[in-house]
Amino acid sequence: MAGTIIADRLEAAATSQLVIENGVALTPPTIVDANGVEIGTICRAWVNFNGTGTVAIRASFNVSSISDNGTGAYTINFINAMPDINFACVGTTSAGAGHGCAGLMVNLRSGSGVANTTTTQRIYTSTDAGSSADEEYCTAAIFR
Repeated sequence: MAGTIIADRLEAAATSQLVIENGVALTPPTIVDANGVEIGTICRAWVNFNGTGTVAIRASFNVSSISDNGTGAYTINFINAMPDINFACVGTTSAGAGHGCAGLMVNLRSGSGVANTTTTQRIYTSTDAGSSADEEYCTAAIFR
């Protein structure tokens, strides 16, 4: 059954969760404006992980693992592939001891020598001085 529901608010019962499906496996529902133009989607993947010592995922969605590629270099591995490589990644890190303000840099494929794929996102963490550094709290969210 196809159709349109117009509402100012959707709310799940107190004892259940609200489920929104788009009918196409492994793709998030899209958000459209009043003219039917797509203006966004729900987050396709996110992760919160410990980037020091043995890298470990604290919590995640659509992330199978994190690969440790050396000091301050990680690869996020997706469970379900992105539709193409034109996705966006945003993230944050905590400042480690003596690091000042830490930062997370997303690999934009230009000059890094490592290309992202539909199943991976490469990220880098650094100190405020720009030196590579492992950080205890790293988060990233992927949108497409």
